[in-house]
Amino acid sequence: MRTDAVFRSGQRGASVFYNLIYPLSSEVSVFNVFRYITFRSVWALLTALIIAVLVGPLFIEKLRRLKLGQYILEDVETHRCKAGTPTMGGLLIAFSLTVSMLLWGDWTNPCVLLCMFVFLGFAGVGFADDYLKIRRKNNKGLSAKSKLAGQLLVAGAAMCLLYTLPAYSTELSVPFFKNFTPDLGLFYLPFAVLVMAGASNGVNLTDGLDGLAAGPVIVAGICFAVFVYVAGNAAMAGYLQIAHVPGVGEVTVFCGAFAGACIGFLWFNAYPAQIFMGDTGSLSLGGTLGFLSVLCKQELLLLVVGGLFVVETLSVILQVGWFKFTGGKRILRMAPLHHHFELAGTPESKIIIRFWITSALLALAALSVLKLR
Repeated sequence: MRTDAVFRSGQRGASVFYNLIYPLSSEVSVFNVFRYITFRSVWALLTALIIAVLVGPLFIEKLRRLKLGQYILEDVETHRCKAGTPTMGGLLIAFSLTVSMLLWGDWTNPCVLLCMFVFLGFAGVGFADDYLKIRRKNNKGLSAKSKLAGQLLVAGAAMCLLYTLPAYSTELSVPFFKNFTPDLGLFYLPFAVLVMAGASNGVNLTDGLDGLAAGPVIVAGICFAVFVYVAGNAAMAGYLQIAHVPGVGEVTVFCGAFAGACIGFLWFNAYPAQIFMGDTGSLSLGGTLGFLSVLCKQELLLLVVGGLFVVETLSVILQVGWFKFTGGKRILRMAPLHHHFELAGTPESKIIIRFWITSALLALAALSVLKLR
C-alpha cells in the first residue's frame, strides 16, 4: 500500500475549534486534548446530537407548514394514521452532521472530504426522489433506473477520487483469513461501487417503521468508528493483523458526528414518529456506511455489521423472485420482512426493538472478528 504525507492525519487540523483553541495549548496544557481524534470524535457526536435535538422542533414545524408530508402505502392498515407526517428528515441529519464536522473535523484530510461528498451526494439523490413524491402526491418519485443511476454516479465518482489518493489499495480483506488479501486491481472499483449502492438500498428498504432504520444505522456507525480508528493506527492494525490505512483515523470524527446526528434524529423519529427520514436520509446513511466499509477495508464485514439490512433486502428479492416464478404465490405476507411480522400481528414497537437488538448483536459479532486470526 502506498503512503504519503497527505494521509498523516492528526499532525494538523482544520476544524474551527482546533484552529481557535489548540494554539493556546502552549500556555494552557489542557487544550492539548483537541489534537486527539478520540476526544474530537466524542464531542462531534455530542455536538451533532445536541444540534439535532435543538433544531428538530423548528425543522418539523417548518416541514408541516410547507405540507411536506409522507405518502403512506394503504396495504398496511395501521399505517394510515401516519399519513401527512413530515418527511425529508434526512435534511436534519445532514445539517447536524455538517455543522458538527465544521467544528470538530479536519477538512484537510481527503478521506473526510470524500465521506462528506458521499453523504451529501446520496442525500441529493434521495432529496430528488422525496421531492417528486411530494409534488406528485403519490409514491412515485424517481424511477428505479434513475435512482440507481444517481447512486452509481455518486459512488463511482467517489471511488475514482479515492483511487487517485496515494494510500489507496485495491486489496480485499477477507474476515477470518487475515493473510489472504487478494488484489482485485481495477475490478475493485465496480465492486466498491456495488457495495455502496447495495448498502444504500438496504437501508432504504429497512426504513419502513418508526425508528427501524435509524437504530441499526447508529449501531453500524459506532461499529465502523472502531474499525476506522484501528485501521488508521499503525500499531493497532499491525497487532490485530488488519489492513492499515494511513490517515483514515480522522474519519472516526466523521463517524462520531454521523452517529450523533442519527441519535438526535431518532429523538423525533422514535415510535410514534414525529418525522420520517425519507430517501434523503436512508439513501445517504446507507451509502455512507458502504463507503466507510471501503475506507477501512472491511467491505465483506459490512455483511455482518449491516446484516439486518441484508436480510431485509433478501426478503424483497426472494419475495419478488418467487412471485414471478410461481405466477403469484408469496413467501411472506408482505416484503420487506418487517411488514411480514406486522401483518402477522406483532406490534410495531416490538418489531422495532427486536430488530435493534439483532443489529447490536451483529455489530458485536463483527467486532469480535478483530481478534480472530
